[in-house]
Amino acid sequence: MDAPHSMGTTIIGMEYAEGVILGADSRTTTGLYVANRASDKITQLTDNVYVCRSGSAADSQVVSDYVRYFLNQHTIQIGKAASVKTAATLVRELSYQNKSFLETGLIVAGWDIHEGGSVYGVPLGGTMLRLPFATGGSGCSYLYGFLDQAWQPNMSREDAEKLVVKAIALAIARDGASGGVVRTINVNAYGVERNFYAGDQLPLFYDELAPRPTLMQF
Repeated sequence: MDAPHSMGTTIIGMEYAEGVILGADSRTTTGLYVANRASDKITQLTDNVYVCRSGSAADSQVVSDYVRYFLNQHTIQIGKAASVKTAATLVRELSYQNKSFLETGLIVAGWDIHEGGSVYGVPLGGTMLRLPFATGGSGCSYLYGFLDQAWQPNMSREDAEKLVVKAIALAIARDGASGGVVRTINVNAYGVERNFYAGDQLPLFYDELAPRPTLMQF
């Protein structure tokens, strides 16, 4: 109960034909105790850039807060919206310069006029990688092979969203630190759209038990 809050989690950022989609589960743990079943792990940095957070909840929140502040200053100075690469570079700088203290992996994704939709992974230690899709958290080890096979370039928005939700549901099925609901954010030239998928709307796999009513619901 005294352990730090950890988002042992599953996060995904994925490019598709018109933009990017970000997805995350919602379980936050404190040791083996589920501290929050419905946390939001996708944080807005600017109007067009978002970040998926994994690892230490406190570390990921403070990095996001600092980057949001710096991006606001940058936007005022240059008089236009910051690019996704600029946001990812700031995340990388903070992560690398404090790599001995931070325990967080982040995925920065969004849309801008320079590169369209783009995804940058910033794992533990502060490396920055431009990727067509990126996944992180404790559930990601179950997904690499699946995403390598299932992802395709220039996917439609609908297919990309279905793939992200299915991938997170697969990770929830195998990873005890991932669970709860699935939240997605779609970012493209037309704006931002949030979607929510309750736990009983997610597909079940293998020997998973179907959700059923409990005494807490009456």
